[in-house]
Amino acid sequence: MDLMAELLDDLRAETESFETLLRPLGDDDWERPTPAEGWAIRDQVSHLAWFDDAAVRAVTDPDGHRAALAALSPPGGGPGDGPADGPGDGAGGGLADGGEGGWVDHLVREARGRTPAGLLAWFRTARARSIEVFATLGARDRVPWYGPDMSAASFVTARLMETWAHGHDVADALGVTRPPTARLRHVASIGLRARPYSFAVRGLPLPAEPVRAELTMPDGTTWTGGPGDAESVVRGPALDFCLAVTQRIHLSDTALEMTGHPAREWMEIAQAFAGPPGRGRAAVSG
Repeated sequence: MDLMAELLDDLRAETESFETLLRPLGDDDWERPTPAEGWAIRDQVSHLAWFDDAAVRAVTDPDGHRAALAALSPPGGGPGDGPADGPGDGAGGGLADGGEGGWVDHLVREARGRTPAGLLAWFRTARARSIEVFATLGARDRVPWYGPDMSAASFVTARLMETWAHGHDVADALGVTRPPTARLRHVASIGLRARPYSFAVRGLPLPAEPVRAELTMPDGTTWTGGPGDAESVVRGPALDFCLAVTQRIHLSDTALEMTGHPAREWMEIAQAFAGPPGRGRAAVSG
């Protein structure tokens, strides 16, 4: 299986996992608040749907996408959908508590007039169409987005990361736990590749020392990324790492172990999504 086929299969599976949370909900449930301040479950869904529509336009009408982008004046920088190929590479549709506010919050407010059934239909249609369009691309094809262009493989990985992270918000709102899957490798990969961006978005210099990740996957295997000879290493459960880099958990509430100052310095500000620095979550443990 080639890379794009693998990514698209996993995006379909992550989409199904997300929809599994939504299908049983009554209308009132869509108004439940999520851990993303000011966002209900409905907002998580409309956010994903809007940027899936934007993704289709970026692929099928890149000039139209760039024109729409030029018309935006987001406060504090562009939105974020996951830096992918380098510092700041990739944007659009940032995570809800990423702190971007402004026009991203405006988009979800605009969608609040839709019924739950209408929102679910919108998401399904937009996601299906985006996957159909992504399937026409090669892994290295370039796609314009809300920042520098991204490779198609990175673009799809970012969509998967977003779906997983927003799905976690919905699951938290519902008080349910989703079993972690091997798809975490994609979130871990984009989280590690976004290390330079985590510093750049805060105006901080990137430390010269490399950092390696050695993570335990749900099936007990080990996922690794980064130089094999790096002295600074992040070790622990892949789930905890993914939650940390998407700012869905406070670092102190994870079982991650960081060897070397560069590893800890990064993990304290890790951000897998583009856009302004995220506020993250408050610590639960004492």
